[in-house]
Amino acid sequence: MGFFDFLRGPDINKGVEEFRNTEGSVLIDVREDYEYAGGHIPGSINIPLGSIGNIGKYVKDKKTPLFVHCYSGGRSSTAVGRLKSMGYENVKNIGGIGAYKGEVE
Repeated sequence: MGFFDFLRGPDINKGVEEFRNTEGSVLIDVREDYEYAGGHIPGSINIPLGSIGNIGKYVKDKKTPLFVHCYSGGRSSTAVGRLKSMGYENVKNIGGIGAYKGEVE
């Protein structure tokens, strides 16, 4: 670990791996609908940042592990803050799909 590692954002590749290894977890893509349609991580659900207040339609249990991403990590960071303020307890920003090395659909 280097001195400036704190400047790096989360590693989406490690985040997706953690999502896949966490039973009952949900992967949330907070990009806009058209961005999601252009390619997304298999198994993710699309809830654009502006609609994050509707999360209860998809995730009712506020203890459900949530892994949140966007394109670069900025919107997902905002979404994590909003989700926590709504009472979701286990929420993690995993960064941006722009750095994702796995398959997309």
